[in-house]
Amino acid sequence: MTGNGGVYFQGVELGDDLPDLCPDVSMAVIRRFTHEAAYMPAPRFIDHEEARKEGLPAAIVPGIMSQGLLATLIHRWCPEAQILRIDTIFRAPVVVDSEPVCRGVVTDTDAETSRIEIDLTIENEAGETRVLGTALVELPAK
Repeated sequence: MTGNGGVYFQGVELGDDLPDLCPDVSMAVIRRFTHEAAYMPAPRFIDHEEARKEGLPAAIVPGIMSQGLLATLIHRWCPEAQILRIDTIFRAPVVVDSEPVCRGVVTDTDAETSRIEIDLTIENEAGETRVLGTALVELPAK
């Protein structure tokens, strides 16, 4: 890492943790996302009671937004990173109006390509993993 906060491949080691991201998944944010960005204002995303009628615990964060949050985690750590691939597994819903935490840890490095793999998770307040995945990321080199 450099003094200005930049991340370079040469400064990254196996096991490095990315700084946690605590995203805003309030109903106002989810409504804005589903209406203006994703064009998918389904009741399961924007209405707690309607979501419960579908058997969900409450309104849920759309999966595509969860992936976007994980990409945000990477880009806040290294704005110059190029995300080549993100794969996710949705184990359980991320609930709207909750306080999730996005986390990442470097699990592989390739010096020939300046690429790393990052294991990713979104956990709820109880520390339960709701979403997990991996990303293949190319970092800038010094």
